[in-house]
Amino acid sequence: MSRIGIVSKRGWILFIALGIIWGTPYLFIRVAVVDLSPAIVVFARVMIAALILLPIAIHQGHARSLRTHWRGILAFAGIEMCIPFGALGIAEKEISSSLTGLLIAMVPLINAVISRQLGLDSVWDKRRIIGLFVGFFGVGMLVGFDISASNYWAIALCLIAATGYALGPIIITKLLSDVASIGVIAWSLLVAGLIYAPVVAYEVLTDSWRAPGVTDVSQNAILSVVALGVLCSAIAFVALFELIKEVGPTRTTVITYINPAVAIILGILVLSEPITTGILIGFPLVLIGSVMATRRNVEVVEER
Repeated sequence: MSRIGIVSKRGWILFIALGIIWGTPYLFIRVAVVDLSPAIVVFARVMIAALILLPIAIHQGHARSLRTHWRGILAFAGIEMCIPFGALGIAEKEISSSLTGLLIAMVPLINAVISRQLGLDSVWDKRRIIGLFVGFFGVGMLVGFDISASNYWAIALCLIAATGYALGPIIITKLLSDVASIGVIAWSLLVAGLIYAPVVAYEVLTDSWRAPGVTDVSQNAILSVVALGVLCSAIAFVALFELIKEVGPTRTTVITYINPAVAIILGILVLSEPITTGILIGFPLVLIGSVMATRRNVEVVEER
């Protein structure tokens, strides 16, 4: 007997690696925006990654993807990169990296709803519907305990970012699945950088590219931006495309089960962030709800 949809060894390696890698950006963003504007952080992040991947794509003959798939590349750059990266950079000036990571755990829930509406995932039962409500209730617990009236906007920005991340795998599946991943990623990163370039130029001209009151950018901030570009963008996006090929867009978003745990651990160990009541109550509910809402019935077929 064998099960349809069993994840391969390669799929598990990609899943675990990407789950850990994408648990680290919240720490790096939090450190970087202490000294730098969110726009500068995003611009430097995507341009570093583009400069790494674009020469490789050109050398391998995959640079033609921009001409043939420019609509998908533009959509992916805007929805998966520009909007979430900028939104998180602004939000983390107000809320902790731990809470940010936990709110991004809503990605599987959002992806499940969108996939249902687009007809990509039509099998819904009571368990999945209950899971959806449990997950959203968990987010409500996070929000209710861990925010004040002054930072509702930061929570909203995190939810916007989560929606962008939920749409990313769907865009890949619908518009970019038939083209080499490295070319798409490289061009998307460059496009994202070009979109942010006017904002960065304005900040440089007005001397507002650093955080208010900062005169010297710390080494930690610079290293965080480099890590965001190399590890969390160049390496992570290549792994993302490969994981989607292995397990599909809906199951790929389940990496956000790992991300919050990594974000919490790093926030506590590196930034001395507290373990709050919202984390203790809301986090388990978000995970339980996400597992219930995204888990599919596994069919069993007989081998021949």
